[in-house]
Amino acid sequence: MAQGTPETMRTLALRHLPADDAERWLGLLRPAVRLLTAGDKDPVAARLGGIPALPAEWDWPVWEGHGPLSFVASVDCAALPSGVLDIEAPTDGTLLFFYFDGQFDDGRSAVLVEDPATRPGARVLHVPAAAATVPRATPAGLTPFPEVSLTALPTMTAAEPWHPSVREVFAPGAPTGQYEHPVCGDDFGEALWDTEEEEGPSHRVGGHAHSIQNPVEYEVARAALGADTDGYDDRIHADARNWVLLAQFDSDDDSDMMWGDAGILYWLIRREDLAALRFDRAEFNWQCS
Repeated sequence: MAQGTPETMRTLALRHLPADDAERWLGLLRPAVRLLTAGDKDPVAARLGGIPALPAEWDWPVWEGHGPLSFVASVDCAALPSGVLDIEAPTDGTLLFFYFDGQFDDGRSAVLVEDPATRPGARVLHVPAAAATVPRATPAGLTPFPEVSLTALPTMTAAEPWHPSVREVFAPGAPTGQYEHPVCGDDFGEALWDTEEEEGPSHRVGGHAHSIQNPVEYEVARAALGADTDGYDDRIHADARNWVLLAQFDSDDDSDMMWGDAGILYWLIRREDLAALRFDRAEFNWQCS
């Protein structure tokens, strides 16, 4: 949901919540690395668009039967602030994010979290720091996004009130979804959304995802558990706690990226798979207004 400095988050919580609830809510914040457009003198930690550098022996990611994926972003893991995240993200090498955005087939195919057959339409690759790489030209049929350099800034992130971690604190045992509590109040929610919107595109590594609709962890967990799950049942709630945000990339005018109606792309992964660098097990989701 929202992101901001610890001071900003504390001020908002104490202004809109009872003191005890404010402290409990503040305890649920998670650290993240915000990625924002770099100034001329800012260190560069990531890039939107442009062309990726790949080992010569690696193929450009392709969705078989559909076409090549568009290159979305790269993250220089060694350039991220050290000791900030609460996930075991790589400390070196480069993360590369690819997505079948409809350029190649004029939008006839969509990558949907609820359809496992579309899973090859999004990919995250980790290029080891020691690997020899060369810039790879964009395949025919795709236009690369304009390159935008991003710098890294530590931040704190908040989840929406119906996120599993928040619901367990303020409404344990309640049915998944909305519940009655000040953290669900309009004033508090609008204040958090206003903070997010004032800060520009919401690109980040780690932390809570900025879900536009349902918590993305629920949607990914439901897809991972299979079609026999019914709505947000207990199995989905339990599995959603195992998924963490690896990175999200917002719509961004500077890079000509528009994901649906001002949407966001998300890559999530289970903590144990992240620790093992099993990025082939990462799951993709996207949401828009």
